[in-house]
Amino acid sequence: MNYIKVYPVFFLMLFLLLGCKNENKENSQNTVSNAIEYAQGLSLFEYDNFTLLKVTQPWIGTNRSFTYVLHKKGAQLPDSLSVYPLIQVPIQSVIVTSTTHLPSLDFLEEVNSLKGFPGLDYISSDKIRQQIKKGEIKELGQNESINTEAVLDIEPDVIVAFAMDEHNSPLKTLEQSGIPVIYNGDWTEQNPLGKAEWIKLFGTLYGKEAQAKELFDTIVSDYKSVLGLIENESDLPTVMSGVMYQDVWYLPQGESWMAVYLKDAKADYLWKDTKGTGSLALSFEAVFDKAREAEYWISPGHYETLKDLKGSNAHYAEFESFKTRKVYSFAPVKGETGGTLFYELGPMRPDWVLKDLVSILHPELLPDYKPYFFQQLK
Repeated sequence: MNYIKVYPVFFLMLFLLLGCKNENKENSQNTVSNAIEYAQGLSLFEYDNFTLLKVTQPWIGTNRSFTYVLHKKGAQLPDSLSVYPLIQVPIQSVIVTSTTHLPSLDFLEEVNSLKGFPGLDYISSDKIRQQIKKGEIKELGQNESINTEAVLDIEPDVIVAFAMDEHNSPLKTLEQSGIPVIYNGDWTEQNPLGKAEWIKLFGTLYGKEAQAKELFDTIVSDYKSVLGLIENESDLPTVMSGVMYQDVWYLPQGESWMAVYLKDAKADYLWKDTKGTGSLALSFEAVFDKAREAEYWISPGHYETLKDLKGSNAHYAEFESFKTRKVYSFAPVKGETGGTLFYELGPMRPDWVLKDLVSILHPELLPDYKPYFFQQLK
């Protein structure tokens, strides 16, 4: 009789033990990988009812990171996630603070969700300008001093924000009021494809992950197609860049996103070997000594004509690229109210940017191509 009493207890303990082992095994098999491949400052871990969003590079020169939980309505979340901001998706309304965020809304057909923006005149998108004319998008002032009262009146589901550092008081005030603020660090990426991959953040916010991935995969494919087109190109034209500001000539460092574009476009950028991802600050004489005979001058600041360029400094006309009129810039291509199209759309379409540069530097490879962003200065 004693054996009969012991057996049920034994089998119950055995069942529980095996159940725990199976559960642990199942959990170990459900490890989620990062959905991001190129961007260095963004991670997305997609689970059944929620996505863990991590922004590890919100601005340059920081070790701070931010974690957010984007969850579906009614989702049961682990208690351990309660320490992070919880954002229900798909969102219905949004405020963004950088023009680089706008193409994602356009491509994902979510323009109607945009309710406010600081600096409406900088916006070039035709669809968004139509919404502005209808009074659907409020002016919020300047990014660093955003109108908090206007934002509170809008009550957006989320703010996707650009910030230079952690000292943005208006954004902190809005966070304390209960409005989630997601810091978008797309501008810190140096890999052109890394910049574009931030569309996946917006895809998750709107429940359109598949659509965002499809578009990004197309961009990657097109970019690689252009790389394949010029893979065997051995003639690398010399390129200079930048312009004087007061008494200093600023030009891209050798590891910056512009230098990456020039390398991928098979150009011999004269400062390609310098370290850093920002700008070099040089004297006119230093630039002239090195770049006097450069074949091309790419991105001479904000100047839109050769006349304006020469008018600011007569010595610019002494460069060979100026004499041969091989000076190209994205500055002349603007939206309806003066916003520079490149700053808005360029980060989202690196494939178009690369095609532009290849058509300029190696015109024989794309003879019928019409550039999206860059124009030859007249």
